[in-house]
Amino acid sequence: MADEAPGGVVRFGGRDVARIGFGAMQLVEGAVERRVAVDVLRRAVEVGVGHVDTAGFYGAGACNALIREALSPYPDGLVLVSKVGAEHAGEAGLVPAQRPEQLRAGVEADLVSLGVERVDVVNLRRLDAPPGLLAEGAQRVDLDSQVAELVALRQEGKIGAIGLSNVDAEQVRRAAPAGVECVQNGYNLLDRSHEATLGVCREHGIAWVPFFPLGSAFPGLPRVTGNPEVVAVARALGVTPAQVGLAWLLTRSPRTLLIPGTADRAHLEQNVGAGAVRLDADALAVLDAVA
Repeated sequence: MADEAPGGVVRFGGRDVARIGFGAMQLVEGAVERRVAVDVLRRAVEVGVGHVDTAGFYGAGACNALIREALSPYPDGLVLVSKVGAEHAGEAGLVPAQRPEQLRAGVEADLVSLGVERVDVVNLRRLDAPPGLLAEGAQRVDLDSQVAELVALRQEGKIGAIGLSNVDAEQVRRAAPAGVECVQNGYNLLDRSHEATLGVCREHGIAWVPFFPLGSAFPGLPRVTGNPEVVAVARALGVTPAQVGLAWLLTRSPRTLLIPGTADRAHLEQNVGAGAVRLDADALAVLDAVA
């Protein structure tokens, strides 16, 4: 991959990929026209995105179907990242699917819906804590048995690498000997509650993939782009507040990978452009002091 890849290049999922990827979930939220979603996915690859994040339970399978329609046959070097740990159950909607056999079923379904023989990276979404679903009763499964099932799937060649999502520092330490490619946790300039988990990832060379990189619509999670210090730094640099928030995340670890999502082509290009934003020492000092 060329040196001008968005945000630089890291080794991930067995390939060299740009550090700024694409999160596809927003393509199946709200009233996004199918042709618009397909266009955004194709444009993402055109502007250098090398990894696309999805899940079989996004849009009850609609997200994977969009990715296959837009990008298959997949370009050489594109890394597909999926997620297991929940599933759609008819009228019940999205429900936990934490048991090992359910994780396996989720991977098998991804292979079919994405049209691949192997999913490059599969993240286990733990449901121990918010945001979103919480595991209860029989769905409260120990991490070791889940990781063992993913290791078996990796040995069978159905997945290329194992990731974790919504986990704490101790869980990462426990799973690390099995080989963990990445950790996806909620983290951004205004919410650094997973700083300890990030530290463990740095220690083990595990890729850090923050979701909600600019905040969220969830209650209690403010938007990074509305923070006055972020706005001031953006104005001084002649870039957008969103680009500042994303560029700051890239400084947190040499193996930070970003998956900002959007259903807008122009917004996609702005997100990718964050890879070219350089924060000097003064700007970093201001931003580091925000939280």
